Amino acid sequence: MRSQLVYLSRDRNVPASFRSGVSLHSHTHHSRESLGFVAGILRSKGPVKSWLERRELHCKRTTGLALNLEHAYWTPPLSGGRAFELERRQIESIGLLPMVSLSDHDTIEASLQLREKLETVDAPISVEWTAPWGASKFHLGLHNLSASLARDIMSSLRACTATREDGKVREMIAELHSMPSVLIVFNHPVWNLYDLPENIFQFELDRFLVENGRFLHAFELNGLRRREENQRVADLAAKWNQVLVSGGDRHGCEPNANLNLTRAEDFEEFISEIRNERRSTVLFMPQYEEPMGLRLWQNFLDIIREYPNYPEGQRKWDERTYHPDHAGAVVPVYKLWPNGTPSLFRKLFGAALLMEHRHVRETMRGLIPGDRNQLFLASEHSTACAELSPAWYD
Repeated sequence: MRSQLVYLSRDRNVPASFRSGVSLHSHTHHSRESLGFVAGILRSKGPVKSWLERRELHCKRTTGLALNLEHAYWTPPLSGGRAFELERRQIESIGLLPMVSLSDHDTIEASLQLREKLETVDAPISVEWTAPWGASKFHLGLHNLSASLARDIMSSLRACTATREDGKVREMIAELHSMPSVLIVFNHPVWNLYDLPENIFQFELDRFLVENGRFLHAFELNGLRRREENQRVADLAAKWNQVLVSGGDRHGCEPNANLNLTRAEDFEEFISEIRNERRSTVLFMPQYEEPMGLRLWQNFLDIIREYPNYPEGQRKWDERTYHPDHAGAVVPVYKLWPNGTPSLFRKLFGAALLMEHRHVRETMRGLIPGDRNQLFLASEHSTACAELSPAWYD
């Protein structure tokens, strides 16, 4: 078993030893990103909690609608075609043939739509499954589902999620493992996404790995999580004798910050490298070493920006953000505002978009250093290279 980490800015010639680049784990406008997560963060901070409570009262008084962030969500700006093209271009820019696996939350619609077009007919059908487990939930990247079975598999996944029975989850993962062309990746395994007490999260994580570890094929180094967290993933992989793979987790317009390098000629051959040969080469792109706060801020700007050339209904943030109406139906939020977008949002988002100006970004980049420390792998067969230069990405 061999996991290798390489960094493009340290050696631009690294890709020359490989045939293809693989982009795993990125999202399209088919993903529903819950605002309940945001609400939880806001309510955990004293001053912000008071502000949110005041906004809830204001919303109730002016619209008669109770603010319900737990059932509200937003969707990323890119369609499947645009997301695929963004990832394809980045891989081709380093001289490799592209393999792109989009994996939206609990839906395969982007993958199915790609396969309707001649130029992307071979796109893998993939999904990020939110698997319930005890008091927690874990995200599994399921890549390359069979075209003839994909919809049936999704029905089984939804039924499994609804029952919330650990035994059913284990049976489902085992069934997917029995399909030799499917890759099962444990996405961001140490991220306590649902903000459980740390001891409970660790208990559920350990129990999940004890009961399901033999069915998992790789752990993900996530391109949108900090180095310290990815180091914990690398340490966890060493403990469980697991392979590490890339997973950019792109939600905005920045291409995935890490890729897999492979000599495989097609996606199934790449999967065989991971599953059977137990070897993986992860390439970190220079944007990974940019200050994480600035990267996440840029993602936020991608989410709220207007895209005039997009189809109607997908151009503005209030068309891509959803909330229950008075009858409980979830609708785009602009339909809840007969007098237009509230001035609060116009002012806040207008100020935020000042960051779009290049000189502002450059100033902030100079003030907030990136993290250029390397990830360390415990395996004696692993290699880590570091010292990235963010200038390459510009």
